[in-house]
Amino acid sequence: MIADLDYGLLPDESEDHFLGLEQAQLVGTDTLLTTRDNIEAVIEAKAMMCVYGPAGSGKTMSVNSALRHLAPDITHRLELRAGPTPRDIRHGLFQALGLPGEPPARPIEFDTLLKEALAEEFRILVCDEAQWMKKTGFEFWRHLWDDKRTNIAVIFAGGDGCYKILRREPMLASRIFIWQEFTRMSKDEVRATIPAFHPVWADVDTVLIDAIDKQAAHGSFRNWANITTHILSGMKKPNLKQVDENLVRWVYSKIGGV
Repeated sequence: MIADLDYGLLPDESEDHFLGLEQAQLVGTDTLLTTRDNIEAVIEAKAMMCVYGPAGSGKTMSVNSALRHLAPDITHRLELRAGPTPRDIRHGLFQALGLPGEPPARPIEFDTLLKEALAEEFRILVCDEAQWMKKTGFEFWRHLWDDKRTNIAVIFAGGDGCYKILRREPMLASRIFIWQEFTRMSKDEVRATIPAFHPVWADVDTVLIDAIDKQAAHGSFRNWANITTHILSGMKKPNLKQVDENLVRWVYSKIGGV
């Protein structure tokens, strides 16, 4: 059974934020700027890069943003799920590259077709949710990148699982040009970022922002997007004009675990 994959070019910027949060802003954090610098270097070197860290820390958002700025027309993105095999990756690349006809039935013929396509012009291949891959999946990417005919840069983005697999395999790890670790935002980063992240937080007291992060958001962009969505829903009620402790407690009753 072929694993579930998403194919194609970069999504619209409005899709970057969890739950499609309206009015959410991409904040120029140090991490975002570092990602852009690193990807620019990877593109120039035609190399491979591993972006890794906990869920909700902004990996995909930062990579997508950087590539929209640097090379939107030559980026092809795959999002892997459900333990993809090399066969799944072959079919994913076939669709992401928009190749004509039917996929070849035999792996050797399929690989030849992909290599010929990837030799035609320089392309950037993004493998998102790479933590789902096993060694055989990473080996397949290495096989494509190592071929002297192909003209590609490869960016892996995923959780700590992809980092651990790559690091314990010298043949794979030695080919990664840049490793970039994402972490959850620190208290100071939250204070600097969240008021700019969405207008609803612009005038909220720092003490309350600190409390929300400590109790529920835990430095995660995804958690903040989730909380913000509930805040906006709660503010639709009569006479609610600003974020206060009562509204925050109501949000906590929705998200649980606080």
